[in-house]
Amino acid sequence: MLIRKHVYFYGRVQGVGFRWRAMQAAKDLHLTGWVRNMYNGNVEMEVQGNGVMIERLFQELNSDRFIRIEKTEILQIPTVEGESEFSVRG
Repeated sequence: MLIRKHVYFYGRVQGVGFRWRAMQAAKDLHLTGWVRNMYNGNVEMEVQGNGVMIERLFQELNSDRFIRIEKTEILQIPTVEGESEFSVRG
């Protein structure tokens, strides 16, 4: 079943390769969506795909030695039709 989540990540998430790591892992897991830095030092992401694969993406980000996620806010949102890739924004 296809789902989409809007996620805010808090902690040491900028300047540590978070967006690149998220993009690579999402592509490996056949997920779509986007990730971007926020002006307040946090990271925002929308990710779409199989729920199990989305959870695996979160596990991979949490296990990275440079990234330290202290808190997440996750909302399930409507899926986006026709989305075909995961990208890094701004």
